[in-house]
Amino acid sequence: MPTPGRNFAKMQCGTGGRSRARTCDPLIKSQLLYQLSYAPARGGLRRVGRPIAMCRRAVNPCRSAGRKPRRSGRLRGAQPRASVNAGVDHRRAGVPVAYALQQLINGVTLGMIYGLIAVGYTMVYGIIGMINFAHGDVFMVGAFLSLIGLTLLSALGITSVPLALALTLVAAAAIAALYGWTIERVAYRPLRRSFRLAPLISAIGMSIALQNFVQVAQGARDLNLRALIPGGVELMEQNGFAVQLSWMQVLITATTLAILAAFTWLVTKTPLGRSMRACEQDLKMAGLLGIDTDKTISLTFVIGAALAAVAGLMFLLYYGVIDFFIGFIAGVKAFTAAVLGGIGSLPGAVLGGLLIGLIETFWSACYSV
Repeated sequence: MPTPGRNFAKMQCGTGGRSRARTCDPLIKSQLLYQLSYAPARGGLRRVGRPIAMCRRAVNPCRSAGRKPRRSGRLRGAQPRASVNAGVDHRRAGVPVAYALQQLINGVTLGMIYGLIAVGYTMVYGIIGMINFAHGDVFMVGAFLSLIGLTLLSALGITSVPLALALTLVAAAAIAALYGWTIERVAYRPLRRSFRLAPLISAIGMSIALQNFVQVAQGARDLNLRALIPGGVELMEQNGFAVQLSWMQVLITATTLAILAAFTWLVTKTPLGRSMRACEQDLKMAGLLGIDTDKTISLTFVIGAALAAVAGLMFLLYYGVIDFFIGFIAGVKAFTAAVLGGIGSLPGAVLGGLLIGLIETFWSACYSV
């Protein structure tokens, strides 16, 4: 037995007889499908015994009842497009807007994490012109260091969340900075004057080594962390769909913007920043002018690794689950963000991260993958 909704759709858009080639206006089709999709939530479909024709060239509903159709251009009971749009349930029409706003908040938060990682990429590439493909795995190591630090502090009886986060952030950034210094000394400095493909191969090898080291040391399983910063604020609600901004999302956004401002000041106003810019323009001439290029490059790796550890902590607190492979995926996306924003530009790296985060979030929200 055909369903009332199917009969109603057939009578409105035309599926039989001479009028098979006549189709309704696409806008009216979309309005029809929209109403039918939400009809069960209103307690049942509308009456379908006397449907209303909604387009000029649609099948006349009088034909199915045996009455003679009118020959005028407008069908009996037809409505102009404005009134058809007015008949849509605007409470339900507000749900996609609220859903899009929620995905916008999620995309900005994810983009800020990518931006933090991309800043390290753009600093290293801007100075020595080499891609540090191990940078994403330093981010992964920072996430694991943060989890270990929070676990140890909890075992020691430190229950204050702000104090535990502060101590964990300092410890994870310091140890990750040591990882960055080691990568520069082992994988890059011996090959700095070699052909350009050699440092790239060395960085990929260091990335694989870090992945396998963490897999052996911590296991291949996922590690979880309970939410340490719960709660948030509800921005709006429409038809039971609440748009929420969590405190964790606020913290991630504020941290990224604060770090961006601090490092912009560091690069533009301090002697270390002037040394970085000099090495970026001409490494050999900077050395001839008395700049310690080896020290400048090492400090750049150290700062980038510390930023990756901060991003790892933010990722752990936001998602609550990590594994040994998150570094490769996040690293590729962050490098893409750095390229999109312009290699060597700190604000561009964050903007590129925002773009990648928004594209990823809206694509996952609209299409199943």
